[in-house]
Amino acid sequence: MLVSNPKGHYSFVRGIAPYSAGAVAASGFEIEHATFPRPLPLQAGFAAVAERLQAVGRPRQALCGMELRSPAPFSFQGFSDFNQGYVEILREWDILFEGMNPVARTNVAPELDPPAEPSVYGFSYTVPATGAPKTFVVAGAGELPEGSLDPHDVVRRGETSQDALAEKIRFVMGLMTARLEGLGVSWDGVTATEVYTVHDIVPHLKSGILGPMGAARNRGILWHYTRPPIVSIEYEMDLHGFRRDLVLA
Repeated sequence: MLVSNPKGHYSFVRGIAPYSAGAVAASGFEIEHATFPRPLPLQAGFAAVAERLQAVGRPRQALCGMELRSPAPFSFQGFSDFNQGYVEILREWDILFEGMNPVARTNVAPELDPPAEPSVYGFSYTVPATGAPKTFVVAGAGELPEGSLDPHDVVRRGETSQDALAEKIRFVMGLMTARLEGLGVSWDGVTATEVYTVHDIVPHLKSGILGPMGAARNRGILWHYTRPPIVSIEYEMDLHGFRRDLVLA
């Protein structure tokens, strides 16, 4: 379900309480993406996000995507506990829309040099633009069905063989395609395809990942050597379709 969020100047695909499944800019606007040189602890990261939004003359409601980094994967209960505090920040910012969270999110745990605490790696927000193509952000997803945070729903749970990984990849690629369709866009508009796993994906690159990507395959993928945010999830992806991608000093 695509929901219009007029205060933020974007529409979003309804997800679950901690995040939406993705966001697409409204007509007359585009989504910009920014990252920090190094992840900032959660509160400092949100403060830096607020500073950037103010600098470009945008309200806090323009925030439509967050990318987080965690010290290690959470348990399912730990993930739920973290989400409560995270959503509370969005509530304090008056971002929740009719009880729904419009902000897409990716939250992963770097295998090397992880942060000491949950941190903000990057974020996305809308800005006015004339004649811009559709710009969008698709939230991160692992091998769990839409709407589920039930450990029993993990595809091939507890398995990391190449056969199991192939099935996980197929499942997540299906989620990505469905989210693009929900936003009214396609793989052709994807400018960044990001993969998050510590497992060997090389055997699956040609047919499992690049094959279904259409024209987006010409831009390749960015493989982050990280683990998804919850123990027992092994493979995650997210997608962006932007014109401007900034690194903030």
